[in-house]
Amino acid sequence: MQSSNHRLRDMEQHHPLLSAGADVEAGSLAAGVMGGGPHAGHTAGNRTLWFIQDGCGMVCATMTWFLVLYAEFVVNFVMLLPAKNFWYSLLNGAAFNSLAVLALASHLRTMLTDPGAVPKGNATKEYMESLQLKPGEVIYKCPKCCSIKPERAHHCSICKRCIRKMDHHCPWVNNCVGEKNQRFFVLFTMYIALISAHALGLSGMHFFTCVKVQWNECSDFSPGVSVLLLIFLCLEAILFLTFTAVMFGTQIHSICNDETEIERLKNEKPTWERRVRWDGMKAVFGGPPSLLWCNPFNGLRLRRLMLLSHGRRGGSEFSV
Repeated sequence: MQSSNHRLRDMEQHHPLLSAGADVEAGSLAAGVMGGGPHAGHTAGNRTLWFIQDGCGMVCATMTWFLVLYAEFVVNFVMLLPAKNFWYSLLNGAAFNSLAVLALASHLRTMLTDPGAVPKGNATKEYMESLQLKPGEVIYKCPKCCSIKPERAHHCSICKRCIRKMDHHCPWVNNCVGEKNQRFFVLFTMYIALISAHALGLSGMHFFTCVKVQWNECSDFSPGVSVLLLIFLCLEAILFLTFTAVMFGTQIHSICNDETEIERLKNEKPTWERRVRWDGMKAVFGGPPSLLWCNPFNGLRLRRLMLLSHGRRGGSEFSV
């Protein structure tokens, strides 16, 4: 019978035999391996808020919020509030602002949710012996974060962690898109695409209306300022609509085929039982199809979130 040292191999990307459930158990078994450092891990009992302190990611996430809030400003104060039709302003304002809130909420949930990080430093001798592996059975260790890699996990060089079912690292949400936050990322792309299309439609209507009358009667701003604000909004909306619509379609395709973007690019042959189409959607969004699928607040516990935010540690990564 082979020794534990022979069964543990330092491999970056292979198909390990360790399941995700066993990996979660590893977090509680690997004691004393969560030392300090810029990307220190966390024990199961010390739950803190997940946040990646990456400079580029934080700038991109801030820019995302700024552009959404800019769109809110132009739609509300340049187009809707000065409009003479009360119901036109009320209905479009309610729709646009509701979608914007859902988009920003989805962005926050994507950014602050653990994407499925494997416990750091769980590749210990004690844990290896507890697995009771059969002769010839092999599991794989990530040499970068010293963790045992479950099936379909990949190492993220920005998060400094192995992520289960990692699809990609998105700087616009300053986080990896993985097993636990993919549904929030899908909702984020969907709502951004919707408010971008809505903003384009409102801008077209506003231009068409203002051509018929004096520009001074269309907006509380001067004609030059109004035109510049609307042009920038249209450019932003076209860019965002194109990007998020493509990402939304790509994500839905990946979910329905149970294949992450990394697995597709590397042409990895599946060693797992694929959950395709509706089974894949149910696995990501949870439960049978319902309106809860479109709700980024579903499962959010504000009281627990406040307790987590007070218990944060220093370092470049906080985790749930």
